[in-house]
Amino acid sequence: MGVRLQRLREERGISQVALAKALGISPSYLNQIEHNQRPLTVPILLRINAEFGVDVQLFSDDKEAGLIADVREVLAEVIGGGGAETVSMAELRSLAANMPAVARAIVELHRRNRSLNERADSFAARLGDGHKLASFALPATHDEVRDYFNRRHNHVAELDEAAEAIFADGAMAIGDVASKLAQRLSARHGVRLQITADNAGDDGTLAKRTYIADTRTLRLPDHLRPGQQAFQMAVQLANLEIGAQLDRLITEAHFTSGESRRLARIGLTNYFAGALVMPYAAFLQSAEELAYDIERLSNRFGVGFEAVCHRLSTLQRPGMPGLPFFFVRVDRAGNVSKRHSAADFHFSRVGGTCPLWIVYEAFSQPERVLTQTAVMPDGRSYLWIARQVVSGPVGYGRPQKTFAVGLGCDLRHAHRLIYSRGLDLSDPAAATPIGTGCKVCERSRCPQRAAPSLLDH
Repeated sequence: MGVRLQRLREERGISQVALAKALGISPSYLNQIEHNQRPLTVPILLRINAEFGVDVQLFSDDKEAGLIADVREVLAEVIGGGGAETVSMAELRSLAANMPAVARAIVELHRRNRSLNERADSFAARLGDGHKLASFALPATHDEVRDYFNRRHNHVAELDEAAEAIFADGAMAIGDVASKLAQRLSARHGVRLQITADNAGDDGTLAKRTYIADTRTLRLPDHLRPGQQAFQMAVQLANLEIGAQLDRLITEAHFTSGESRRLARIGLTNYFAGALVMPYAAFLQSAEELAYDIERLSNRFGVGFEAVCHRLSTLQRPGMPGLPFFFVRVDRAGNVSKRHSAADFHFSRVGGTCPLWIVYEAFSQPERVLTQTAVMPDGRSYLWIARQVVSGPVGYGRPQKTFAVGLGCDLRHAHRLIYSRGLDLSDPAAATPIGTGCKVCERSRCPQRAAPSLLDH
């Protein structure tokens, strides 16, 4: 913790004497804290927050645990691929605690290496088959964008504030945002809304939203519910009203490729849309009032189950936080298409997820909300909620998308959720032992093991 405090001081250009004075302690006391000879107490953390507006989660072990897991996976893959020396957990903890920037650089270098390997493999496959080379998205770009949101604890304060301001300015009402958004788009931007039976995108596939700039027409498919229509209108509004703010956020993030910047813009506009349809303060108040009952929140705000789960994972406003949730969306093949963490839950980078995870059971029990208490190999326990969701056009023979979404939180918060009713949260034997994926899971006796663990090498 001392090293983190020293790094914060250096980043702000503050001397030890000046910081000690601001915190009401002696310079020698501060020097001892920075050299880990005295603990960083709660009163001092609160003073740091008051003086500098720094989230105290910066000094939380949760963030360190996620970094340790990331570096451990990277080194396990390297060592499993022929490395000669193992790295102990004590060394990993020391690296993450004392040199977090170096640890993050190791993870980033590994990500870039994977990106280059994937690019080389793709070129080789195309050349070998005689196909014409074309542009393609690299899977690693998704990791870069996910890392950006996870570093921010999946919370973008600037967009929440902008959404609340527009919600108030437009005299919008909870659960009935669509009509006011249509009026705003028309009155301020001359955009005409058109609801169509088949809304095909440029590639011929059905699109949730198509904007025709020449005629200033926003086309939405007729199968969208009012809340979903409001979400798509809010995405368009973001591009028209806060484009400069989106550009600034992307520039400040220093993404390494144009594809990452494109994906980040999509993520940020979707974040804004969710924040406008479910404004922060009102949504958090409702969530607490309803004990985080997702279906009742869905009904109150007029949006789908998945949208509520995603929004719950973003409620990390300093001074007014919700529960730190983790959100994931998977398909039947185990492909993870969305994953966001407002806290310390670690999603594997090396490959695969755990088949014992309740999120996969959701496919066999449609329309039911399933619950699971789960314990990870590091001993941390969680409450998970999962349900199957379906999206796309309605009607016989029309293709739809089927996913399962999961929402989880640390078990210490579980009593605040309606989903903990009837569960024995105090019994360790009641928890299902799961992992982040077979390749990086040390549970050698797991009955569902599908591949050897890299950690065994």
